[in-house]
Amino acid sequence: MTTVISDDILASRQKLVLDHFHDEVRQEWDDVLATFPHPRYELIPTMTVHDGDAAVRGYYRDSRRAFPDQDHEIIALRHSGDAVIVEFWLLGTHLGPLGAIPPTGNRFRVRMTAYFIFEDDGDGAENLVCERIYFDSLTLLKQLIGGLNLRNPRNWPLAFRCLRGLLREAGGTPHPALVNTPKADLS
Repeated sequence: MTTVISDDILASRQKLVLDHFHDEVRQEWDDVLATFPHPRYELIPTMTVHDGDAAVRGYYRDSRRAFPDQDHEIIALRHSGDAVIVEFWLLGTHLGPLGAIPPTGNRFRVRMTAYFIFEDDGDGAENLVCERIYFDSLTLLKQLIGGLNLRNPRNWPLAFRCLRGLLREAGGTPHPALVNTPKADLS
C-alpha cells in the first residue's frame, strides 16, 4: 500500500532538514535540537546511539572538538514515505581528539547518507524522531591517519598514538537498538 504524502508535508519536512543542516554548521545547538521533540542520532558505522538532549549535546561537543570547522556539501535530497534522505559530503579538519584518536591536523571529505525519520504525532503534524547516519568509517580513518607521512620519524609517535586510539575505539559494544532490529514485513 502506497501512502500519498501532501506537497505541504514534503515541503515542511524538507525545510526542517535544511534548517537542521544549516544550524549544525553554525553550531547553533539549541536551534538544531528544536527540530526534534526528542533528539536522537544513530551512527551506524560506530553502532552508537545518542538519545536525549544531554547525549546529543555531548555528541555535538565531541564531534566539534575533533572537527571545529565541520561543514557539508549536499549532493541530493530525496523523500520517502517516512523520511527525508540526504546524500552529502562531510568535510573538516582533525584538530582535536576523536574519541581516543589524537588530532592529526589532516583534512577529510567523506560521502555520507542521513535518514531523517519522521512520524505523525497523531494530530496530523510531522515530528522528526531520529537522524540515522551511514558512512564508510574506513574512508574517514584513511584520510585522518593515512595522511601521516610515516617516512618522517617525527610522525611515528603520533601514528602510534593514533593506532592505539583506533584500537581502543574499535572495542565498543554495539547499541542493542541497532542490532536487535525487527524483520521487515514485506507482505
